[in-house]
Amino acid sequence: MEATQTALEPVSFETHPDHYKHLRLEVDGPVAKILLDIQEDGGLRPGYVLKLNSYDLGVDIELADAVQRLRFEHPQVGAVLVTSGQEGVFSSGANIFMLGCSSHAWKVNFCKYTNETRASIEDATEHSGQTYIAGLNGVASGGGYELPLACAEMYLVDDRRSAVSLPEIPYLGVLPGTGGLTRLVDKRKVRRDLADVFVTLAEGVKGKRAVKWGLVDGVFPTSRFEEAVQARVEEVAGKGHPERQGIFLDALQPEENDKEVRYRHVHLDLDTALRTATLTITLPDSLPDIPAQARDLGADWFPLRAFRELDDAIMRLRFNHPQIGLVLLKTRGNQDIILQLDAQMDARREDWFVHEVLLLMKRTFKRLDYTAKSFFAIVDQGSAFAGSFYELVLAADRAFMLDEDGVQIQLSVMNAGTFPMGNGLSRLATRFLGDPEHAQKMAALRSPVGAMEAEELGLITIAADDIDWDDEVRLAMEERVNFSPDSLTGMEASIRFAGPETMETKIFGRLTAWQNWIFQRPNAVGPKGALSLYGRPESPEFDWNRT
Repeated sequence: MEATQTALEPVSFETHPDHYKHLRLEVDGPVAKILLDIQEDGGLRPGYVLKLNSYDLGVDIELADAVQRLRFEHPQVGAVLVTSGQEGVFSSGANIFMLGCSSHAWKVNFCKYTNETRASIEDATEHSGQTYIAGLNGVASGGGYELPLACAEMYLVDDRRSAVSLPEIPYLGVLPGTGGLTRLVDKRKVRRDLADVFVTLAEGVKGKRAVKWGLVDGVFPTSRFEEAVQARVEEVAGKGHPERQGIFLDALQPEENDKEVRYRHVHLDLDTALRTATLTITLPDSLPDIPAQARDLGADWFPLRAFRELDDAIMRLRFNHPQIGLVLLKTRGNQDIILQLDAQMDARREDWFVHEVLLLMKRTFKRLDYTAKSFFAIVDQGSAFAGSFYELVLAADRAFMLDEDGVQIQLSVMNAGTFPMGNGLSRLATRFLGDPEHAQKMAALRSPVGAMEAEELGLITIAADDIDWDDEVRLAMEERVNFSPDSLTGMEASIRFAGPETMETKIFGRLTAWQNWIFQRPNAVGPKGALSLYGRPESPEFDWNRT
């Protein structure tokens, strides 16, 4: 049942609309359209066919790319229509046979990446002025309904056949793994009892009942569906944002081998024997001033390029290097460069381009939060953990700082809430949840801080002098990589998000904990499990004991 995914070619997360297999991205002034036309024989891995607009990771990589390019290359767009290019079906969701032949780690990481793409759609709607609307011109099942749930509005064709459904429980013995249950009741606020019926009703709900239950925003007959949905998209888009002129996102094209992935600003060093990796960001020697039109800086502007590289490196770690359990976070350069950059970006927050770069940085920091790896920040000679780059220290599970002249950290205005976590709080507020006054005091701190003071203030975990430094870090690393990775994954997901629970923390917390557990249960993936037997004439045999 379980395939050895690591024996296959590593996944690349770079693509371009010219190379899409499954999506078509069309832009017409203030309106954009993403057409799902998934090719059956275009799966990322062998062993399954993408029938009925079902998707795999390759499709999601294209979708994530389209959402990103709309924000940077087509910022004038005010509304995005997501619809199907195939007759009678919007999407049947994640391909079941792909899930059935995938390793456990692949399944969970696939669901997580898919959900992060859904979250990026919601982020674009909320913060970038690009409202996503789903036109369900056919059946929308499972993940094929969870995608529309990420949109601000959705409209279903009323053809007496097309329905929306989340059939994972009756068909597969698993959960809607990309936030379906949570978005259903938290975002769309569907009544609990109706949600209970809906998610256990394999055939789903259609027509006026779907509207009455709050599952869709409206229905239109086939004869005028396309026209009505297009009119609504144009109404929402209005004139769009004609004052914005986009940039071109060029390919990152890192150099990669078994031991490293090297980008322009980011270097990922892999030690498979020790099951560790070192992720280093190197700062440039200088930065340009931000011109009147910030977009003139282009895709080479350091924060945009560096965080695209960091994001790509995180995804490669997740999918291509599942044996890596611990990642050391390092920076190199003059931290005054970062403080200068932060001041520049803070002064130009209202510029759409600077705003989008800050949002990209926020989403990339969240990738770290949601990644099932341990992260240790290493603050030593040559480090530049200042301002926005100090967020890496706050995102780490532990931070080690060398007590030596010249080794300092420093905060900036960017640490006061520019990059909120999934819980809606800044990382400082989350770190000092029990002492909000101290969190506010640290957010206002602007002087450089050495190791012992940083430890006293709670800004790092451990300070060590040069005599103890090597042993302190080495012993912590050896201990960490010898713990059960399953227990670490559960532990980290439980303690990284202190404070209020939001829709986002519910989705990722439950995905990590519950879907992770359900995907390993015999009722789903055992020889007689529902997922294992999907598509066969046999019925699953369940262990009827409830925990």
